[in-house]
Amino acid sequence: MNAKHQDTRQHLLDTGREILAAKGFSSVGLSALLQQAGVPKGSFYHYFKSKEQFGEALLEDYFDFYLAELEQLFSQPNKTGQQQLMSYWQEWQRRYCGPNSRSDCLVVKLSAEVADLSEPMRLTLKAGTDKVIARITRCIETGVSDGSLQSAQPAFLATCLYQLWLGASLLTKLHRDKQHMDLAMNMTCQLLNTK
Repeated sequence: MNAKHQDTRQHLLDTGREILAAKGFSSVGLSALLQQAGVPKGSFYHYFKSKEQFGEALLEDYFDFYLAELEQLFSQPNKTGQQQLMSYWQEWQRRYCGPNSRSDCLVVKLSAEVADLSEPMRLTLKAGTDKVIARITRCIETGVSDGSLQSAQPAFLATCLYQLWLGASLLTKLHRDKQHMDLAMNMTCQLLNTK
């Protein structure tokens, strides 16, 4: 695939991510996506056989980007596992509640919507979230190894924390305040024994 084709495909994915994060999957028609991207319909079908396949590719691309960001946070030199893990939750809270907040998490936005509409998209979301939890688990294991965290069950703790923050994100969207993010941070600090 030459660079121009790759750029057009990525441009469609980037545009789709922006639109879907704001409006969801079902409410966005293909014509709206193509109009905003400035790409003809034929080009879309060159890369994707259907809107559903586009959704799968979009989610895969999203998780690749997200996991790369996560890897950066969890690879900070001179920080303990606990500090690296807390930087993740602090960044999550900042994205939802900061002065320039942007709740662009496609897991929060699309999970409930597409789980019953598209089995391939549901499986892509499941695979992506499993990878996120696995990476959080490894960070907790690092913290246990360096003595900054105590957990007999890192995978269980990682799953509980991720669920806590996804739930808090949904409630933040519903209430449009930072109360649930603050509660999630307080609970996280208790679970991780931070001050």
